[in-house]
Amino acid sequence: MSIFINTTHLYLKIKMIGEVAITQIAWVLSYVQGGVAEAWKDNLLDELAKGESEVKTIEKLFTKIRNEFREIIEAKRKIEQLRMIEQGGRFCNEYVQEFKKVIRGSSYERRPLIKEFKRGLNRAISRKLAEAESPPTTIGEWQERVVRLDRNQKQSRVEKRLLGRNVVCPEGNTWPREGEYGRRSYEARRGQILWRTGNSGEGKVC
Repeated sequence: MSIFINTTHLYLKIKMIGEVAITQIAWVLSYVQGGVAEAWKDNLLDELAKGESEVKTIEKLFTKIRNEFREIIEAKRKIEQLRMIEQGGRFCNEYVQEFKKVIRGSSYERRPLIKEFKRGLNRAISRKLAEAESPPTTIGEWQERVVRLDRNQKQSRVEKRLLGRNVVCPEGNTWPREGEYGRRSYEARRGQILWRTGNSGEGKVC
């Protein structure tokens, strides 16, 4: 919008400086074309022809264009942003928060909104929820459940790492398995150690 206004304004100053306001207004409106803009232009031209419009100068026309199309342009920008965001390597909560921020002011709702949300999710997460016994049906449910699923998966990974860091000894003592430091620390206490991996793979048994 700003490019259109700046370009036409510059042309008017160079080529149409001596023209009356209504001629300048008609010339600018001739370049307002397509969709909602076309219908808006036709209504304004009709008001001008009847003398019912408050647009009397070219500056007032540009002000009216800014006010009328600001929301439309902002909504279009939001849609473009929405179609670009993806979860990628981020946690679900980060993706959800960005998604919520972008959809403010967009025209998306219900099914189209859910479709865009699922599009940006990592495929494995989206598929897991879609194939659940009771899949989410609203955008709120989708956002809540992906965050919960992500949290559960993170917790599971943490627990596996913690279990894998323990060394269980015959005396019933458990020592942290911290690489070479842990091995030497235990040897200093118990002397010669024979290391072997347990069947579960969750730590080493001495």
